[in-house]
Amino acid sequence: MTTYEPVIGLEVHAELQTRSKMFCRCEVVDTTVAAPNTHVCPICLGLPGTLPVVNRRAVEFGMMAGLALNCKIAELNRFARKNYFYPDLPKGYQISQYEQPLAYDGWLEIDLPEGSKRIGIRRAHLEEDTGKLTHLGIYSLIDFNRAGVPLLEIVSEPDMRSAAEAEAYARKLRAILMYLGINSGDMSKGVLRFEVNISVRPKGSDEMRQWTEIKNLNSIRSLARAIAYEIERQTGIYEEGGTVKRQTLGWDEARGVTVPQRSKEEAHDYRYFPEPDLPPLVISREWVEEVRRKLPELPDAKRDRFVSEFGLSRYDAGVLVADRAVADYFESAIGAGGNPKAMANWIIVELFRLMNKAGIERDKIDTVKVTPQALVKLQRLVDSGTINLNTAKKVFEAVFEGGGDPEAIVRARGLAQMSDESELARIVKEVLDAHQEQVEQYLSGKEAVSKWLMGQVMRRTRGRANPQIVLKLLREQLEALKKKVQEPGSSRQP
Repeated sequence: MTTYEPVIGLEVHAELQTRSKMFCRCEVVDTTVAAPNTHVCPICLGLPGTLPVVNRRAVEFGMMAGLALNCKIAELNRFARKNYFYPDLPKGYQISQYEQPLAYDGWLEIDLPEGSKRIGIRRAHLEEDTGKLTHLGIYSLIDFNRAGVPLLEIVSEPDMRSAAEAEAYARKLRAILMYLGINSGDMSKGVLRFEVNISVRPKGSDEMRQWTEIKNLNSIRSLARAIAYEIERQTGIYEEGGTVKRQTLGWDEARGVTVPQRSKEEAHDYRYFPEPDLPPLVISREWVEEVRRKLPELPDAKRDRFVSEFGLSRYDAGVLVADRAVADYFESAIGAGGNPKAMANWIIVELFRLMNKAGIERDKIDTVKVTPQALVKLQRLVDSGTINLNTAKKVFEAVFEGGGDPEAIVRARGLAQMSDESELARIVKEVLDAHQEQVEQYLSGKEAVSKWLMGQVMRRTRGRANPQIVLKLLREQLEALKKKVQEPGSSRQP
């Protein structure tokens, strides 16, 4: 039986966070909030007699992305007209780049369980976004506020071989764009959209079979699900002796299936030709180096620094830098005096757990009520022995739910750790006296029962007892009982 493998490439459309549109002065606005068709002008509406002017800031943002993706920056850029007809395309064509893009021949390294892998970047080019359609029954409403917003289209090589690799690539690329500050990464608002080109072939073959394109995936979860489904669908077609049609597909999130939209266009269908209203864009090497100097610390470099400077594992560092907001939160905690490994553990284990439960995305970590400073205070309470780790987790949840100062919560709720040895020794004795059956089991050689007895002491103290002191006292009293049993003349001696 033939084993098949997928061949996957991604096209990513990222809206650039400029103040004005790609070819006019209209303000870039949040189309989910702004009143429809209120930020438009004759240029972005494509009215006759208007002339576009290239947004310099958008070009710089595109260069930043290209450099971050290890691309070459083309000295000569040309814009072209991509002709197709759709209701949300006001001019009847889109100003884009085709034969001479801004950036090309780059790569992005992704981390996988089996190691790292390099994914090629074919090109990154500038273009303008379309309008936004809202479908109401048999009618469609058009909002042109988005028309003309600068877009950067990033096209990968078909180097990915699984949904997991495509997901890792998408997450890494999204993180880079957010680190650069050129895209918000908010896929719910459509500012970052994925399109997948996918085919399957016999494993080990270098054959390039017919592929399909899945359009406008607006979440990484949808991306992974759509790829997994399409791999299964195409594999099934070949196993039954059929052929895969070249077509554009949509993703039905509710049903979990891809659905045909139209036959796939060839490049010549768009009738590309140079944009006559824009001269070639010449980018000097000096300009490229000026932009390179503005690049921030990117995820891989930050991960490596967290490993070398803070002694974190590569895995923990990678989790922390996956979202810039999380990395900033972590560094704020370190700046407030936190222990790096303790802070990383609190964030990755406890904070992420509560954020997931509350439905808060990781890039919104700055909205949680546990501030970095509060987290440092909490850990200091543990380090000083004021509270134990179990109590600290309860305090952490309290701060997460309602905010406040950890020290004040500990005082108000009487949660300070019990460390008085005489008091704890009394409680340990009471527990042993009350559970003679388990004590007998210990004395007969079942020493693992001491953990259960330890739990009973912690329960009596409502988790406030210092576990190290309890463990020491429990061992002392149990060993004393064992010696007493072993004494000559003891009635319990065998």
